[in-house]
Amino acid sequence: MTVKTFQPDDLEPIERASQDELRALQLQRLRWSLQHAYENVPHYKAAFDAKGVHPSDLKDLSDLRLFPFTTKQVLRDNYPFGLFAVPREQVSRIHASSGTTGKPTVVGYTQQDIDTWADLVARSLRAAGARRGDIVHVAYGYGLFTGGLGAHYGAERLGCTVIPMSGGQTEKQVQLIQDFKPDLIMVTPSYMQVLIEEFVRQGLDPRASSLKTGVFGAEPWTEAMRREIEQKAGIDAVDIYGLSEVMGPGVASECIETKDGPVIWEDHFYPEIIDPETGEVLPEGSEGELVFTSLSKQALPVIRYRTRDLTRLLPPTARSMRRMGKIVGRSDDMLIIRGVNLFPTQIEELVLAEPGLSGQYQIVVNRSGHLDEVEVRCELSASGGDAGTASKSLQHRIKTLIGVSTKVTVGAPDSIERTLVGKARRVVDNRPKSK
Repeated sequence: MTVKTFQPDDLEPIERASQDELRALQLQRLRWSLQHAYENVPHYKAAFDAKGVHPSDLKDLSDLRLFPFTTKQVLRDNYPFGLFAVPREQVSRIHASSGTTGKPTVVGYTQQDIDTWADLVARSLRAAGARRGDIVHVAYGYGLFTGGLGAHYGAERLGCTVIPMSGGQTEKQVQLIQDFKPDLIMVTPSYMQVLIEEFVRQGLDPRASSLKTGVFGAEPWTEAMRREIEQKAGIDAVDIYGLSEVMGPGVASECIETKDGPVIWEDHFYPEIIDPETGEVLPEGSEGELVFTSLSKQALPVIRYRTRDLTRLLPPTARSMRRMGKIVGRSDDMLIIRGVNLFPTQIEELVLAEPGLSGQYQIVVNRSGHLDEVEVRCELSASGGDAGTASKSLQHRIKTLIGVSTKVTVGAPDSIERTLVGKARRVVDNRPKSK
C-alpha cells in the first residue's frame, strides 16, 4: 500500500473552499431546496404548514431545526411517485430500495440529478486515488439498487474503464480480476471477504492481484475489517457512504491519503446529528442519528431525512468539508438484549480479532419464555484451528467487553452462508414482533 499525495489542481475549488464560502453556498442552496419542496410536493407543504414553518423562515443554517423530519415511512406512504417535485415525464431514471419490510422506497432522478450524482461519485473515486484511464471493477449489484449504476456512471465520468460485473459469479469475478487487471474494485466489504477466500481457494495470492484500492460501502464495516482486508488483499480500503433516499453512493467518501472517515460532500448534502429519541440537534462532535437535507436534488428533494445511522460529525482534514465517523450501528436495528444495547459491529470487531476464525459471522436472536437468547455463529478459517477453544474465547470476550451472554457456535470453514449479491445478512431476529 502506498500513501497518495495530491496537487491542488487535483481538487475542485469547493473541496478547498473556506468555511465562509461553503456555508454561504449551503445557505443559498438550502433556501432553494426548501422552497422547491414546499411549492412542488404536497407532502412537504402539508408538513411545513402543520409545523407552522415556511421556507422564508430559514434565515440561518441553524434554522433548519425548525423544519419537520422525513422518514422512510413518509416515502412508503407516498409510494410510488407522490414525493416527486417535477412532472413524472421529467424523471429520467427510477431506483428503489429492496423493500424487505413493506413497500420499497422509490427515488427519482432528473437528468441533472444523474449528472450531479455522476460528478460526486467521480469526486469520490478521485479522493480514493483513481485517475483517468484506471480500470474499475464494479461488483455492486446493478438494477433498482443504486450501487451498481451509481458507481458505474461515476467511474465513467472520471474517465475510467469500467468492468460492469455486478454481484455473484464469484469464480468468474476472480477470473476477470486476473485477466483484466483492474486497478480498483467497488463492492461491499463482506463480499470482498468472499472474493479473497475465492482467490485462496483457487490457489492464488490475493495480494499479488492488480488491485490497488477497494472502495467499499452499502453496509457498515469496522476498522478491524479494514485492517483484515488490507492485509489479506494488499490494497488500500476506503469507505464510501450513501443511501438511495438521499442519492445513492457518493454522499460521502473517504480520502486515501488520510483514511479518517468519509468526507460529506456538503455542497450538495447538509448534515445534522440528532438525538434519536428526542429529535433535538446535538452539538458538533456528539454521537447520534445522522440526518440529511438535499441541497440540489430536483426530482426528489429530501428535507431532514432520518437515515437511522448512528455516527458523529468530525472536523475537516483532507478537504474543506466535515467527515463522518464510522457507522456504529442503526437506531432502528440496534439489538436490545436483556437491557443491553448491542450492535452487530461490536460482534464483528471481536470475531475478526479471534485467531483461527475466518471473520464471517451471523447473530441469531431467539426468545425462550420471556428471555432473549443470542447465538453468534462463526466459522474456522481455511488454515484451521480448534473450534472449542475459539468458541470459549469469543464467548468470554463478548460477555466481558459487551456485557451480553451468548452461545457461540463455530462451524467448519465456509459453513456461514456467503452473500453473493448485495448486503450481508448479519442479524436474524426471530423474536415475536410487538403488536
